[in-house]
Amino acid sequence: MMSEEEYIDSRLNDQIKWYSQKSAINQKYYKRLKLMEITAATLIPFLSGFSTQIPYVQWVIALLGVIIAIAAGVESLYKFQENWITYRATAESLKHEKFLYLTNSEPYDAQNRFATLVSRVEHIIDKENKNWSIYTQKDSATSAH
Repeated sequence: MMSEEEYIDSRLNDQIKWYSQKSAINQKYYKRLKLMEITAATLIPFLSGFSTQIPYVQWVIALLGVIIAIAAGVESLYKFQENWITYRATAESLKHEKFLYLTNSEPYDAQNRFATLVSRVEHIIDKENKNWSIYTQKDSATSAH
């Protein structure tokens, strides 16, 4: 049987760390792709004004359009924004449970507080795992068509 301290250290803190790190990574990729899109989209009308004066500007404009399409496609494929938000919400839910537990706040003010913590934390993790499974099955089903 796992002690309260072992559970909090090896399970709860580990899951909070994992979801926080994954959230940060997805946020970083999402913002980088969006910045590329915004920059490329902003440069297109600016460069169009020089299309008759500077050689090869039409090629640069076309390349910027390709960059926009690639960035949007990669974001759509990997769903960085959705993952960032979902992982952040899960990490915050786990932190919330941890702090309620550590402060003996409701629902952790009863005798079976540790069992309640485990049940609620595992429910959050299980819910996220099920959502991820449904999401990936749906995603692979739509990409198969």
